Amino acid sequence: MGVGTIRRAIFLDRDGVLNQAVIRDGKPYPPQTAADVRLVDGAADGLRRLQSLGFLLLVATNQPDVARGTQTMEELSAINQVLQDALPLDAMLICPHDSADACECRKPKPGLLLAGAREFGLALETCYMIGDRWRDMDAAAAAGVAGVWIDYGYAEREPAVPPAARVKNLRDAVDWIVNQESRS
Repeated sequence: MGVGTIRRAIFLDRDGVLNQAVIRDGKPYPPQTAADVRLVDGAADGLRRLQSLGFLLLVATNQPDVARGTQTMEELSAINQVLQDALPLDAMLICPHDSADACECRKPKPGLLLAGAREFGLALETCYMIGDRWRDMDAAAAAGVAGVWIDYGYAEREPAVPPAARVKNLRDAVDWIVNQESRS
């Protein structure tokens, strides 16, 4: 990396962004096993487009089922490995805690994004967060990252801070970012 080079990243939520979430009562849940993982349409191609613009691709995901005892770290690792094998991802930043743990890494707190910035030397103001839940967008806002909200109409509240963009799917999120980058 040359002197003065700014490192940028796309932070990506996992479930509902890269792989299909399991919807129950209008709310999204993660797949329980690696065999249950289904990529969202166009995920690999979209991520390659973002990589071609020089972005690192960092997954930033809450996985509270580990703390809740309904999923093991081994199962979580196997699911993540499916995604790492299928997609051009640079790293996975994972919060295995539940809200009651009050950790700094659980979105909507910005801890995962801040940790990614430290580890990879990122200029957060040049980064984006693609997510499908209010927690993702609130974490993005708290970290000073442009939020791109895939609004699936879940039965939950909206982000506290309006995101930079509101789109229908990952393909639209990628198109919006590519368009923003072509303007700058």
